[in-house]
Amino acid sequence: MRRRLLNLLADGHYHSGEALGVALGVSRMAVWKQVRTLREHGLPLEVVRGKGYRLPDSFELLDAGAIQTGLSSATRAWLARIDTFLEIDSTSTWLRQQALDGAPSGSVCLAEMQHGGRGRRNRSWVSPFAANLYLSLLWRSDAGAAGLGGLSLVVGVALLRSLRAFGIDAAGLKWPNDVLVDGAKLAGILIDVVGESSGPCSVIIGVGMNVSMPDAAAAAIDQPWTDLCRLTGRQRFPRNRLVTSVLDCSFSAIREFEQSGLESFLDEWRQHDLIDGREVSLQLPNERVRGRACGVDSAGALLLETAGGHRRFASGEVSLRVAT
Repeated sequence: MRRRLLNLLADGHYHSGEALGVALGVSRMAVWKQVRTLREHGLPLEVVRGKGYRLPDSFELLDAGAIQTGLSSATRAWLARIDTFLEIDSTSTWLRQQALDGAPSGSVCLAEMQHGGRGRRNRSWVSPFAANLYLSLLWRSDAGAAGLGGLSLVVGVALLRSLRAFGIDAAGLKWPNDVLVDGAKLAGILIDVVGESSGPCSVIIGVGMNVSMPDAAAAAIDQPWTDLCRLTGRQRFPRNRLVTSVLDCSFSAIREFEQSGLESFLDEWRQHDLIDGREVSLQLPNERVRGRACGVDSAGALLLETAGGHRRFASGEVSLRVAT
């Protein structure tokens, strides 16, 4: 019912509680309860006595049909299904369980809101309702977990390619999984592998991208951030077109990675490497390491020049900060 209510309000006009109740087949009080829940989730629903309810601008919910229509023919051939949710614990957690239950490669999960969105090292990912992009993609690989080194770099390159379609050329990559613009985080990548080290495995590729982050929700973010509306000057951003672009570029990159490995992405990744040559601090599970970043090697590991010599770090449970 909440999705149907939002679809009715998506035109930006006022609708009375009575008219909405008739359209939904419920009482005015039931409409009000749904409106109250949506406002608690952060939606800027206006309530005006004598006029009713409205969303202040034309509103776009994620639409699996519209997304599939916009995809390239190559992506449609790879895509197995798209599931969309108004609310979910985490798109990656849900899709991981689907993978264990036998979901096919090419399954995609999208949500308007996450209650337990995750970043790397189990950090919380702020996920307000219908404001950003929360997407997870299932890819089944025969290469095994050991053959997936550098995959987060590949997905990072794919995200940059998708953003160029909207005129965003200033984005760069922070090893191993962040997309930044002018030092502020725009998007993050989370790779979750289920399966054998050298046998068939399931890969859950999670992408979170800030689109129109409400200031109130952003108060919980502990680092500089930006979003697509701020970068483009748009009041509303076409999220369904964004999903289409992200999926087209991601599926294409995965196919390229399967055929050619990481090597074919390294030159492009290095062109957008934001930390090469900078002093950084790495937080590992049992130590903190400081040094100068010297790019990445052929497996996507970070190379660091430290006081004790050159060291190499795979992504794993590593947190990186640029030294100040």
